[in-house]
Amino acid sequence: MRRDGVLLPPEAMAAVDRAAIAAIDLRGQAGPCQAGPWLMENAGRAVTRAITARCAPCPVLVLCGPGNNGGDGWVVARQLARIGWPVRVASLVERTALKGDAAWAAAAWDGPVEPLTPSCLAGAGLIVDALFGAGLARPLEGVAAEVIAALAGRRVVAIDVPSGVDGASGAVLGSAPAAWLTVTFCRLKPGHLLLPGRLLCGETLLADIGIPDAIVAAEDRGLRANDPALWQALLPRRTPDSHKYRFGHALVVGGPAQATGAARLAARAALRAGAGLVSIAATPEALPTYAAQLTTVMTRPAADAAALANLVADSRLNALLIGPGAGVGADTRAAVAVLLATRRPCVLDADALTSFAPAPAELFAQLHDRVVLTPHDGEHARLFAERGDRLQRALAASRTSGAVVLLKGGDTVVAAPDGRAVLQPSAPPWLATAGTGDVLAGIVLGLLAQGVPAFEAAAAGVWLHAEAARRTGLGLIAEELGEALPAVLAGLAG
Repeated sequence: MRRDGVLLPPEAMAAVDRAAIAAIDLRGQAGPCQAGPWLMENAGRAVTRAITARCAPCPVLVLCGPGNNGGDGWVVARQLARIGWPVRVASLVERTALKGDAAWAAAAWDGPVEPLTPSCLAGAGLIVDALFGAGLARPLEGVAAEVIAALAGRRVVAIDVPSGVDGASGAVLGSAPAAWLTVTFCRLKPGHLLLPGRLLCGETLLADIGIPDAIVAAEDRGLRANDPALWQALLPRRTPDSHKYRFGHALVVGGPAQATGAARLAARAALRAGAGLVSIAATPEALPTYAAQLTTVMTRPAADAAALANLVADSRLNALLIGPGAGVGADTRAAVAVLLATRRPCVLDADALTSFAPAPAELFAQLHDRVVLTPHDGEHARLFAERGDRLQRALAASRTSGAVVLLKGGDTVVAAPDGRAVLQPSAPPWLATAGTGDVLAGIVLGLLAQGVPAFEAAAAGVWLHAEAARRTGLGLIAEELGEALPAVLAGLAG
């Protein structure tokens, strides 16, 4: 992954390619009309290097499609054959049907060409999938679909993406092979990180083929792979003269006595994430249960929305969370209104979101860009009419609500109303256990309390949450996530 973390949807990558060809011609780096072949040669060389670094020589079959992805495949075939590997090429179309740079690449191959059929796979120890790239817009069909289905269980190296994976969404268009290795160029596409595409890419290698960063910047759509470089500088650092009040006082609105666990998990996570102080507000009946289970988290009585309003009149409570274990209904809606009226940074999670399912517009009218909504897919569907792929849904929800949206899942997306979005590259599957979402909400709360802006707090929270889980390992329970945070944060402070 490039350190800038830029993700390019297929249409942006196509524009980058066009601009790079024009710029290289103007600079004369590759000579008139040669920039496209030069970039294609670089791409083929990158795939060839990746293969030879990982494999001993073996019989290779290169599957070439009708466009530039196929052109990259013709280059790989030629380069592998040049160093002595046994190589065959199977093409979806006749060479005479190819155009542009793909025709140039095919003309440079001096070996035999087979028609693409499932039977051509026989005898191949390694298969290079150069049929279709990230810009594929319709499901595979005909012989291409038959060949892809026949790739099951074989060692496949995919160029750009496994054929059939939508580079914008990660969706599978009909069918797609499970690659052992995927080599892509210039920048990753969203489909490399979104499910199910991410699971089909195998090892994903990003290769530099000579496209200048300035050209990428001109097509930047504000999409990023989540990485500490995006937000690390915003995390406050402890110094010898630091005191707890400098790092904020976070407030969690807790639920009834029979459902205190979620709020307690969130409160402890906010402390572990660095908040200077954390309090839980709850009804007087529930407070003894909270107090018996908490030591460093303070408890505050708030019998109803009016009492909560009196409590948050204290401006030192500078970041607020409601939702974990709060209960669904009018009381929670009233409490949400109280918190949002302060215009302070706020996290709305779980029951705070579901309570507005009958009237989402009532919630949206109160939101602002310092609010972080943390829905999972079910909660998102209850509030938002927008459908589509995961990235589209998160971006649309953020625009509709005016808040930062953290759409949780195996491919979490954080979206801002201004169109920025961050995709989490991966998260351990053992996060799928009770309470981990409450911990995530608490981490984001703790970062907000320290003054981290909402979008960056959400992105950082997602990364810290995933890294804490990775370090904890299989079999984790939610309580352990917060306890792993100090080591993760220490590594960032490094």
